[in-house]
Amino acid sequence: MGGESTTRTAPRGGGTGRKPAGGRTGQRLSGLAVALGLVLFLGGFAWAAVVYRPYTVPTSSMTPTIGVGDRVLAQRVDGDEVRRGDVVVFHDKNWVANAPVVKRVVAVGGDTVACCTNGKLTVNGKQIDEPYLKGGPAELAGFPTVKVPEGRLFLLGDERRGSLDSTAHLTDAARGTVSRADVTARVDSVIWPAKGMLERPTGFQALGALSPPGPLRTIFFLIVAGVVLVFAGGAYGPLAKLLGGSRARGRTEPARAR
Repeated sequence: MGGESTTRTAPRGGGTGRKPAGGRTGQRLSGLAVALGLVLFLGGFAWAAVVYRPYTVPTSSMTPTIGVGDRVLAQRVDGDEVRRGDVVVFHDKNWVANAPVVKRVVAVGGDTVACCTNGKLTVNGKQIDEPYLKGGPAELAGFPTVKVPEGRLFLLGDERRGSLDSTAHLTDAARGTVSRADVTARVDSVIWPAKGMLERPTGFQALGALSPPGPLRTIFFLIVAGVVLVFAGGAYGPLAKLLGGSRARGRTEPARAR
């Protein structure tokens, strides 16, 4: 009756007395990082799905820019947004039935295009530097001067000698031109193999403004940032627990030595 009581009050927190690894603030921040990372990651993919469409290029007509079987991402655009130098995806039943075609726009409505002067394409009398040809010949046999009607586009493949492009349809009623309304997308990047973003062709700059880059770089940044945040937030708890255990062992070892 008068003996010393041996009953002890169990510590709060499930009886273990241990606090969450890294503390409550750290746990909240790690959870926030994971949640934000998921938003950025999923949001980036959702944005890409809305803005871009993947295509596989089945021919060599756009080499060396785009090779046979290359997988590209093309930004959905209205035909009125297309400018000189753009690589576009379009549908024209007079060219290919029930299949998209990928070519480069070299002239727009109102332009006069011809080939070649000193081995270079000319648009409105100006010789165009085309570095995307990678030193390949631009010269084409039997390419008369063409006045592009308003609302239409003149397109060539980057592999000039083997491409079935506007020059192969010069005898058509539209003299090889394609309506802007037939354009569905503008190629922004070659994703497989990973060749990266297409360069904007500065040779056309003297004739007018070039198309601005699409949002692909921003989307890629969002996805990568999301992945980093998810992994960082998910790794915080185990790392804090590991570091906390190391510190605890460091404190108990000197006590045992006494």
